[in-house]
Amino acid sequence: MRFYIILVAPARAENVGAAARAMKTMGFSRLRIVDSTVHLEPAARWVAHGSGDILDGVETFTTLSEALTDIDFSIAATARSRARFHYYCTPTELLDIMDEKQHWVHSAALVFGREDSGLTNDELALVDLLTGVPMQADYPSLNLGQAVMVYCYQLASLMQVCSESAAPAQPGQLLALRQRIDGLLMVVDAVQDEKLRDWLYQRLGLLAQRDTAMLHTLLHDVEKALSK
Repeated sequence: MRFYIILVAPARAENVGAAARAMKTMGFSRLRIVDSTVHLEPAARWVAHGSGDILDGVETFTTLSEALTDIDFSIAATARSRARFHYYCTPTELLDIMDEKQHWVHSAALVFGREDSGLTNDELALVDLLTGVPMQADYPSLNLGQAVMVYCYQLASLMQVCSESAAPAQPGQLLALRQRIDGLLMVVDAVQDEKLRDWLYQRLGLLAQRDTAMLHTLLHDVEKALSK
C-alpha cells in the first residue's frame, strides 16, 4: 500500500520541515502539499535536518480534491467539533483499521489541515474517515509537526510490512462503492438527504474487505431489482 501524508495550506516552513523529519524517522516518504510553497523556503530544510529527500520529492496541488484524485482511502486528522461528521477514531484505532486495509487498499493518505483553522467542512467531506488525538479539554490541539509525529509513530508498523507478503491490492473499491450509493440515492430520490448520505459515508470508511465485497453484491442486487 502506498501511503501519503498530505498537508493542506501549511503557513510555516518550520512546520513542514518538522513534518518531513517525523516522516523520515518513522519510515514514511511520500509528502503532498496543497496550496502552499513554504517547503521551498530554507527554514523548512533547516528543521528537516537529514530529511531533505522528502522535501525534494514533495508533490504540490492546488486543492485537496486534486491531491486525493488517485487515493483509494483517505483519513483526515481534525479536532473540529463543529464538523458535520461525528465519527472519530483515535490513532490507536486507526492503526487497526489500516492494518486490515493495507492488504486490499492500493493507496491511502492521511490529511492534516491548516495550523490556525484546520480543514473546512467541505474538505472533511472529501475523506473516508476522521481521526483525532484525545487531549485535555483545556489544551485542545497539537501543532502540525507534533501531530504528524504522533500519527507517523502510531502507524510506523505499516511501513514494515513486506509488500511481497500482501495480497495484490485492488484500487478503487471504496470509490466505486460511494458512486453506487450516490446512484442509488438518486434513484430513490434521497440524494438531498445530507444526513443519510453523511451517515453512509462515515461508515464506509470502517468497512473491512469482506464487508465491502458483500455490500457491492447487495447493491448489485438492488440495482438489478430497481431496473426491472
